[in-house]
Amino acid sequence: MGERAAAAVCVPLAWRKSSHSGADSSHCVEVAAAGPVVAARDSKAPHGPTLYLTEGAWADLLDRVRSGALDL
Repeated sequence: MGERAAAAVCVPLAWRKSSHSGADSSHCVEVAAAGPVVAARDSKAPHGPTLYLTEGAWADLLDRVRSGALDL
């Protein structure tokens, strides 16, 4: 991760769940804007690992998820 991106993640993030997750869904990802990157984490493990993607990589991931290309 570049120096600029690393600096962006040193501040508290405003996490949000997808509106499709439902109130008590256990299969949920939370996302937060982190300057030039998008941060994503498992809502069940908020202190666990966080994935940081550029905005372009995040958009590509969402396109692939929506198209079903990543379905198991």
